[in-house]
Amino acid sequence: MDKDKMKKILKIVLNVIIIAAILLATATAIYFIYTTQKEKNSEENILSYTELINEINNNNVEKIEMTVGSTSVKVKLKGVEEEKTSLMKDLQVMAFTDLVQSKKLEGSDIELVTNPQSFLSQLPSYIMSILPTVIMFALLIMLFKMQGLGDKGEVYDDTERKEKITFDDIAGLDEEKEELKELVDFLKEPKRFSDMGAKIPKGVLLYGKPGTGKTLIAKAIAGEAGVPFISMSGSEFIEMFAGLGASRVRKLFDRARRLSPCIVFIDEIDAIGSRRTSNSGAETENNQTLNQLLVEMDGFSSEETIIVLAATNRPEMLDKALLRPGRFDRQVTIPAPDLRGREEILKIHAKDKKLAEDVSLHDIAEDTAGFTGAELANILNEAAIIATRKQHEGITNSDLDEAVKKVTVGLEKTSRMISEKDKKLTAYHEAGHAIVSRFLPTQTAVKEVSIIPRGMAGGYTMYKSDEDKYYISKTEMEEKLIALLGGRAAEKLILNDISTGASNDIEVATQIAKDMVTVYGMSDIIGPISLKDNEGQLEYQMFGDDMQDAIGKEVKKLIDIAYRDAQEILKQNVETLHAIASELIAKEKINEADFNKFFN
Repeated sequence: MDKDKMKKILKIVLNVIIIAAILLATATAIYFIYTTQKEKNSEENILSYTELINEINNNNVEKIEMTVGSTSVKVKLKGVEEEKTSLMKDLQVMAFTDLVQSKKLEGSDIELVTNPQSFLSQLPSYIMSILPTVIMFALLIMLFKMQGLGDKGEVYDDTERKEKITFDDIAGLDEEKEELKELVDFLKEPKRFSDMGAKIPKGVLLYGKPGTGKTLIAKAIAGEAGVPFISMSGSEFIEMFAGLGASRVRKLFDRARRLSPCIVFIDEIDAIGSRRTSNSGAETENNQTLNQLLVEMDGFSSEETIIVLAATNRPEMLDKALLRPGRFDRQVTIPAPDLRGREEILKIHAKDKKLAEDVSLHDIAEDTAGFTGAELANILNEAAIIATRKQHEGITNSDLDEAVKKVTVGLEKTSRMISEKDKKLTAYHEAGHAIVSRFLPTQTAVKEVSIIPRGMAGGYTMYKSDEDKYYISKTEMEEKLIALLGGRAAEKLILNDISTGASNDIEVATQIAKDMVTVYGMSDIIGPISLKDNEGQLEYQMFGDDMQDAIGKEVKKLIDIAYRDAQEILKQNVETLHAIASELIAKEKINEADFNKFFN
């Protein structure tokens, strides 16, 4: 019998045992409830043991009904219609039986009826005798399952698929695809490489932010090569019992050897491949699992055409032994797509969408700088849902704009009741952001200003993001601080009060200022020093006791200067601030064209 059939049989047996245990427990509960209720209902007709003996001695008992194994008897008294019940102890039952037998020998007319023991009365003892065996059997089966009698990992055999995932299904990663095409050639023609004396990397690590397409590109390699694709998540190796994770690693690679040539893909490998530190508790099990993975990768022979692909968004967490040559030889960064890449990704996901004629995918790509492939696909899907709900014939530009806002800011809450005071505060806050940004050269143009709540925000100022940025200058970061504090500055200037609405702005601004000082070395006093260690924590000790105070002063200085500059810009444009805030209170939303009219 093969392992797959055994696995199915064990699963059926386990389900049957669980159902049987539930039925037994239910039957026991029903029996005890029935017995308790029956005894409760007969409390008024209970005859004590002493009273029963007296009645027998006085010859007032007509009939006695006993059940084998029971400690209660039913008594029918002469001249009384209702039967009574008498409860007694085990020793009293034996003495009572002897008493009744002696009375009958003396000529008493007592009718003694003895009933056999019923099934319901024996049910609790049956259950108590069977239940431990059932529980032990269920635990054994669960243990077998946890040890992985069947092979773990989902297998996609692209040789049998009607629609293969290929490199044509991936856009925006041209250089990465070229780099990985070598793996496809090796899987198709390994002899050509071996004749040249070349050794293909055993492992390739794909890393990038979530949604960039790491899993998709791994499947595309298998699709291009036409080989099986074994997929398994790093968390699937983690088990409660010691040794089970390592066992699953062995079984995974045994399966890969049987399916060779093939691709083994381990998603979120940092779950088992994180840096080893101590040997305590659950970490010991993770270390054993990682060690087994390293052993298996070292154990590949030149005749086994197996490539291990792994994905993570935290490469800094991985153990160095995992990244050395001979294991994961190559590390390929999967970045967020640029403008051209975003447009190509949108074209792929728009193939099955009904777009209106005036829709420009290029414009959508310009407005979504920094978005990943998964986020772009989500925007098109949300736009299709919005268009369907509004009964449009096709997806329009307004549907796409609404989808972008829904994904980035949140759901619009037009039904929320807002007081005039809160509406005025929000209008001046958002107008402050927009006006300050308008006079900062490095900041992008304002696309829309709204005081309609979205998600957790009471209002929002949306900017155009029409270019991809790979570096940010110190001037740009300083002006970003000014723009972030424009809302708080407007509140203070116009209302002579401040609110909690700027809490997120202040949080983001403080983090930017801290990074400028401690990570990017943009402080004249601290100097070009990065205080972050490999774990992302700040290190102050090596620079003396005064370093922490110096950092705090520099961060506060940057925030104070930005807040002062934001107030100055608004003081110089206070009439425009009043005009834009009034327009927001009246219309609740201003687009780019209407906003620019105030400055023309």
